[in-house]
Amino acid sequence: MVKNKMYEQLEKLTARYQELEHLLGSNEQIADRQQYNKLAKELSDLKEIVSIFRDYQNLLKEISGLEAVLSQKHDKDFLELAQEELKNLEAKKTDRASELKKILAGEDKDAGRNCIIEIRQGTGGDEAGLFAADLYRMYSKYAALKGWVIEPMSSSVNEAGGIKEIIFGVKGKDSFRFLKFESGVHRVQRVPATEAQGRIHTSTATVAVLLEPEEVDLVIEPKDLRIDTYRSSGPGGQHMQKTDSAVRITHLPTNTVVACQDERSQIKNRAKAMRVLRARILEVKIEAEAKKLSSARKTQIGTGDRSEKIRTYNFPDRRVTDHRINYTCHQLEAILEGQMDELFEALLKAESEKKNE
Repeated sequence: MVKNKMYEQLEKLTARYQELEHLLGSNEQIADRQQYNKLAKELSDLKEIVSIFRDYQNLLKEISGLEAVLSQKHDKDFLELAQEELKNLEAKKTDRASELKKILAGEDKDAGRNCIIEIRQGTGGDEAGLFAADLYRMYSKYAALKGWVIEPMSSSVNEAGGIKEIIFGVKGKDSFRFLKFESGVHRVQRVPATEAQGRIHTSTATVAVLLEPEEVDLVIEPKDLRIDTYRSSGPGGQHMQKTDSAVRITHLPTNTVVACQDERSQIKNRAKAMRVLRARILEVKIEAEAKKLSSARKTQIGTGDRSEKIRTYNFPDRRVTDHRINYTCHQLEAILEGQMDELFEALLKAESEKKNE
């Protein structure tokens, strides 16, 4: 069999997988926890493609063996059965080859993971905070329709009842696959309730969608953390005013700071703050790797930069426009009620087309 470039690449990945299995079985690697976790993550990332490739190789052997049998003379009934079996094997081989091409083309291996979302009010004062609250409600509604679980982690409100900042987790199948498109600046054009003359105002809110790290994604050493506790300034009654339940964690190497005060328990606030901290540090790591692989960035919808204006919600025209793919619809109310599947399908289609360019 003549080996093409893809086959040679898959052989190299398989060789690396076997090397990692050997390394992870050595006492030296087991003793170094950070290195062990790094190698275990690499092994986990390779597992799916190596398994499919091995299946593909077995199919090639079966097809070759069956073709050799068919080249000899046999009775008619046997030949019909053998040819039918060959047809089935060829179909399976085509399916496996397609799966391998998709993975090698950079299909998002993190698509099925959970995520953490941060929404902050942008320009526009109190109206921006009210819009941030609308976005949180929109994502909550969408999550409910998909059967996902929303887990509030930290929040603060403005005087008008809007949201200054809210951080929440989203757990459920393919949550990151869809919600990853939401990172960036969201703009709203509408008449605020406080506007006496009926003038349309433009306000913004920023959204950041972070991958929820797994244990093997990132190792944070305790010596790299500074943990401060303080008295909560938010709602919660006398109990929260009398105890230092709020937690602020600083990751010293990157100067990343996360605070959480929503829970009455200091232990719970610390656990939530650590989850957000891990997600933010992982995001910086992923962005740094993506910049090195410039070709990979060309397959993204937009730059993923939080300062990039990605979507406009125009209330007078009932219009929603996604500027990255020139998508426009006049179903603003439905989208704000969480009916976002059509929009996300358009984004997924555009992402797929970019990867295949």
